[in-house]
Amino acid sequence: MNAGQQFKLSGIALAKDAVHMLDEICEHFVEHAEVKREGNTALLTSRAGTASIRIDDRALLIELSASSEKELHTSRTSIAEHLFYFAGDDPFELTWSESASLQVLPNLQQMTVVSAEDITPHMRRVTLACSDVAPYVGGDMHVRLLVPPKGRAPVWPGLRADGRVDWPKGEDELLVRVYTIRAVDAERGELRIDFLQHPTPGIATPGADFARDAQPGDVVALLGPGGGSLPVADTILIAGDESALPAIARIAAEVPAGTRIQAIIEVQDAAEEQPLACAGALEVRWLHRKDFPAGAKTVLAEETKKAIAAMADGTYVWFACEKENVRAIRTFLKSRGHDRGRMYVAWYWERTPA
Repeated sequence: MNAGQQFKLSGIALAKDAVHMLDEICEHFVEHAEVKREGNTALLTSRAGTASIRIDDRALLIELSASSEKELHTSRTSIAEHLFYFAGDDPFELTWSESASLQVLPNLQQMTVVSAEDITPHMRRVTLACSDVAPYVGGDMHVRLLVPPKGRAPVWPGLRADGRVDWPKGEDELLVRVYTIRAVDAERGELRIDFLQHPTPGIATPGADFARDAQPGDVVALLGPGGGSLPVADTILIAGDESALPAIARIAAEVPAGTRIQAIIEVQDAAEEQPLACAGALEVRWLHRKDFPAGAKTVLAEETKKAIAAMADGTYVWFACEKENVRAIRTFLKSRGHDRGRMYVAWYWERTPA
């Protein structure tokens, strides 16, 4: 923690199995923060601040610290949402030293659609304008997109007393999806988000449908950013499919000069390739799914394993795509003793069983 950090909160969570809950917390947040576990105590450290969580009988004692009130609210919401998710149907209670009740979330910003255009046959870009793009410059890339129902004035979410998001229901229910900010134009006060238009008929794609139908003047909101931080390293191995392409493109565009990046990107065919700007030295290899053997689902993972085996020591590994491929890469990196601080391995979608 920096000396200037002064905003603090404490909480008490009563869980059916506190040890299992702490295990879940540590396993999940390792991709989003530095996690240190000593017995029944865990310390999570990120740019937003720290979260200390200690087991006391059935209780989880939580201490949060952050450099601003906004970051403190954001950390509390993240912890609360995940705790209730991990609890599932088991009885669970969460209280805080100060009520979390707010009418509007502190990290929510209303946006206006400026334009929407196809940049490849299956990737559509929506440009949004807002009053303050500063929160989206550098740092985390992921945001939650909130789209109100057509023809209704938007009702944005607030916070419950337990720290969870209080989502509007009924006729005011929002479409909520996680996306990566593809690029930020600070001078124009705009940002761009790319939406994959799924080519398979019969699959529900409400986020892609919004991008397809978006018109200038449409009002939406963004919640965040949070998660998906830009890697910092002299050499980076980066791999993913179309779902990760917006993040890959932004990382390539924002690394400092002198950075060496090797990228392996799976897309349907050559028409889905995109030019990638980069101030560093970028080597890109495109994998075309239409050329894979019938039923092949692990080509990207296998090619990434080969690249990992040949990469220089100290290389940062960034990998994102389908869940089972991500698990395979995570296991492979662990078997090689790769430094967890020099990797980001996350699944962006899950294949539906046939």
